Amino acid sequence: MFDLKIMKTIVRGILAVIAGVVVGQVVNMALILLGPHVIPPPAGVDMTTAEGLRATIHLLEPRHFIFPFLAHALGTGVGATAAYVIAASHRSIYAYAIGAISLAGGIAATFMFPAPAWFVVLDLVAAYLPMAWIATRLGRRMI
Repeated sequence: MFDLKIMKTIVRGILAVIAGVVVGQVVNMALILLGPHVIPPPAGVDMTTAEGLRATIHLLEPRHFIFPFLAHALGTGVGATAAYVIAASHRSIYAYAIGAISLAGGIAATFMFPAPAWFVVLDLVAAYLPMAWIATRLGRRMI
């Protein structure tokens, strides 16, 4: 009735998702915080609040969107790779779950933070599920 192997698989799956989300968000936030130091925003742009960003988004150039894209893509990729490596079975499903969770966050962010349409399309199409796919390839090589 109580199968220890199944229980271990379930626990590892839960840990894979939790670790994937946490690790992915740490990478995401680190890059978001690093971005303005590497590519400074124009004078007068407040990137610390959604209201400040809404008021000054028109001053940003395409180069100012490099780090947000990298944060989303690399955060998803690292998180999905972690989930793939930690999961006991059906590893790709866990990697894609992290990609889907991150995509849902990206979709929510499009409603919360202003961004040009070209960035929204690029971000939603290229930063999440493709990175989960890459994570499955990378994870296979790691195991």
